[in-house]
Amino acid sequence: MIAIIDYGMGNIHSVAKALEVFGAKVIVTNKAKDILSSDKAVLPGVGAFDDAMLELKKQALIPVLKDFVKSAKPFLGICLGMQLLFEESEEALNSKGLGLFKGKVVKFKREGLKVPHMGWNQIKIKNKGCLLLKDIPDNSYVYFCHSYYPVLEDDEVMAAACNYGHDFAAAVCRGNIFGVQFHPEKSQVVGLKMMQNFVKLC
Repeated sequence: MIAIIDYGMGNIHSVAKALEVFGAKVIVTNKAKDILSSDKAVLPGVGAFDDAMLELKKQALIPVLKDFVKSAKPFLGICLGMQLLFEESEEALNSKGLGLFKGKVVKFKREGLKVPHMGWNQIKIKNKGCLLLKDIPDNSYVYFCHSYYPVLEDDEVMAAACNYGHDFAAAVCRGNIFGVQFHPEKSQVVGLKMMQNFVKLC
């Protein structure tokens, strides 16, 4: 069973559909019991960092997510869900992140760069051992829609990079924790392969 965390912030049903293509049993939930008893969990998200963390706090989900990660079960953050894995964001005035990765989420600021970064762009695989990216060709195109990106304190967690004005982390992984800044559920064949990889994880 894969739990998709429903905290009122976004693209939940498209993620569920993408996982179900590969035979996964999916539950969309905000209940601690359902999440902790699942084999894997996905934290999707569209919107603002502060709003997302405040909603997770309101629903008492922050300790639940941390306990799930400590259980060593596969955990995937998508788009805003990836940003929430980090310690803080310059977008957030009132909230810290989950702190599962060290680093800060910042806004694209380069002069002349269109923000948000929206549309198809290539990723460069940095960690070929990352199970989420197994059999994903280097320089594959995936779909982005974001204005912020994480600055990593530990480059070893970078699984894939993208260049938009400069290189930034498009995917991260460490142990059982995975994050992608793009939307695999909208990234056609390449994205569906990543979803299949996640379904197959033990």
